Amino acid sequence: MDKKLKQLEEEQKQLLRQIESGKSYTPKKQKNELLQFFIGLLLLGGGLFWIFQSVKVSTTWGSFYRLGGFSVPNGAVIIPLLIGIVMLFLMDRKIFGWIVTAIGILVILITIIMSVRLYFVSTSLYEYVLMFGAVAVGSGLVLKALFKK
Repeated sequence: MDKKLKQLEEEQKQLLRQIESGKSYTPKKQKNELLQFFIGLLLLGGGLFWIFQSVKVSTTWGSFYRLGGFSVPNGAVIIPLLIGIVMLFLMDRKIFGWIVTAIGILVILITIIMSVRLYFVSTSLYEYVLMFGAVAVGSGLVLKALFKK
């Protein structure tokens, strides 16, 4: 307790000496890292939202799906799923039926995802710089707050 009082007295004496010598005392500004993190998160989220709103999604689903060098009819992607379902009812060991069914579902999902096309809507250069600038600044602030030593 006495040590703390002596330490506080010494600090006050130093402050008085600084004031008397003409130097003004201004405490160092503390950086609020939590505030920086949330501002960065807000900028990052807002920038990503703006970018995602500027992208239009369409599909090229037609009567044939191009797989490598040959075309596969779209209905053919359902065949592995149907075979897997039949195997679930006919076979004693259901694991093979589940594997084929899972592969069928995976083929259908991959086909749908590969048929999607993304188009960036035309915007002004100013909006483009603001969108990606907000993402860059937000990412920088979030990473600075997370990985500061």
